[in-house]
Order: sequence, then C-alpha cells, then structure tokens
Amino acid sequence: MRILVLGAGGTGGYFGGRLAQSGADVTFLVRPARAAQLERHGLQIRSPLGDADFPVAYVVAEELKTLAAEKPFDLVLLSCKAYDLDSSLDAIAPAVGPQTTVMPILNGLLHYAALDARFGRERVLGGLCFISAMKGPGGEVLHLGKPASITFGEREGDPDSARVRDFAQLCEQARLDHLASPDINQQLWIKYSFLTALAAGTCLMRASVGRIVAGEGGSDFMRALYRECVDVAAAAGEPIPEAAQTNALGTLTQTDSPVKASMLRDLEAGQRVEAAHIVGDMLHRARSSGVSAPLLAAAWCHLQAYEAGRMDAKVS
Repeated sequence: MRILVLGAGGTGGYFGGRLAQSGADVTFLVRPARAAQLERHGLQIRSPLGDADFPVAYVVAEELKTLAAEKPFDLVLLSCKAYDLDSSLDAIAPAVGPQTTVMPILNGLLHYAALDARFGRERVLGGLCFISAMKGPGGEVLHLGKPASITFGEREGDPDSARVRDFAQLCEQARLDHLASPDINQQLWIKYSFLTALAAGTCLMRASVGRIVAGEGGSDFMRALYRECVDVAAAAGEPIPEAAQTNALGTLTQTDSPVKASMLRDLEAGQRVEAAHIVGDMLHRARSSGVSAPLLAAAWCHLQAYEAGRMDAKVS
C-alpha cells in the first residue's frame, strides 16, 4: 500500500511518521519550507512512546501530479484543520486516481459531504484519531501525552474490505494503537458528541473541565451539554451506547481535571478555531432534527463573537 500524507505537522507527522518508520511506503505532501526542514533533519518525533529521527520521502505540490502518474497512491491520509479543507482537497486532488482511497482523520462529520462530492463516496473511508500533537519550533513533531490511536473503517458495504485489512496490517506492523471498526459511523458519532461537548463547554467557560465542575452547577452544566449532543446523535439514527456515554461523562465531569479542548487552546492563543465545523454543525443538526440545544446555541454564539473580534483585530 502506497500512502500519501497531507502535511508533516503534529497529527499527520506522527501517524505517517510511525508508519514510515516501520517500513511502510509513505510520502509526505509538504510546502517548500517544510521540505527544506525534512531534507536537512529528516522527520523528528518527540514522544513519550519513543523518540525518532529518520529520513522520509516528501513531495511539494508542483511535483505531485508527475509523481502520482509514475507510481499511483493507494491511500491518501488527510489531516488538516477543518477551515483548510477546501485548499487541502485541491492539494491532494492530483494524487487521487481511479483506485485511490482517501481517509480523513479530521474532527467532526461535516467534511464527508465535501469529500464525497469531490472524489466519490466509494473512495472515502471513515477515520478518526485520538492524539495531542503539534509541530515544534524546529519542525519536530511533538506528541503530548501517551494516547495516540487511529480508528478507521468502511462507511457502508463490506466492513472487512481489502483496503481496511491492508491498512490495519500496516498499523500493526508500526505498532500503532488502532481499530478497524465494523461500524465506523458509530465510532465517528461517539467521538463527535464527546468532542463537541468538551469544546463547547470549555470554550464557553474559558476554563478546564476541573475548573468548570468545581463551581456550583458546573457538573450539571457539562452533563446537560453532553446530553444535547447525545440527543442529536440519536435523532440522526446513531444512538451513543451507554458504555460510551459513561466514559465520556467521566472525562467531562472529572474533578481537578486539567483537560481542555484543543479548540480552547487555539482560542487562548488568538488563533482561528474549528467552531463552525464542530459546535456550529452540531447545533445546525439539532435544529434540523427538532432537538432543543440552548447550551450549544450559547457556545456557538460565543465562538462566532470570538471569530468576529479576531477578524476585527487583524483588520485594525
């Protein structure tokens, strides 16, 4: 299986890097400045699960069409911020041939409509990941904390397809924590409902889970916010299993927890956030299915105000 990974930042750099480290045929699609870093230092991973420095194959946009024509890619691993989706689809398009599969590991669900429209539903696998990672100042991939898992599967049809088996074998070879799920749609909704509640709650309160639940009514607030998300999932025909709900609530209401959504970290740094793709989309799904979601509405209003203020500051 020949794999193209969009970018060599935190998430793509980690998962693509571990696959390449194990001997998989992986090429990173990168910008010229990142290509120069990879040429000088190779891919550098700093992780509690083991550091690594090694050379990797890479290509810049201008050379991708020629490279893909010479030796087509079997899989494109798409990891980008949701607000960069359109440009990312343009970037990978030259690599998507008749037999190429695209597997996104973005947060949320909204991107699937764009991927299906651009490349065809049959070419798009379902995928998600759990990891906290970023690119360091010197270009190194910084894996923060031990969790690093990837989940993938067919959105319809045979769950034990050849492409799922082949990618699972590569993950096994790379010793990546992975799940080839027979019901990827359920897995996507489990993560989406949890992540939306975490992002909406911590961004609205500008605080960690522990600080929120320490206040009067804090735990009830997080539970009610998660319940709105669970109700949307049920209305969409993807009810969240009780065990998954228990696990999610354990994290969302944990005393003294330092956990914050990555969206809040971006917000605190004054950066652009994936608000529309996560919180906004969940609210819109709630409204279209008749689910009452006042807390999601408040969080979405707050995040829109943040983005507007951020744009005003850039103009001034």
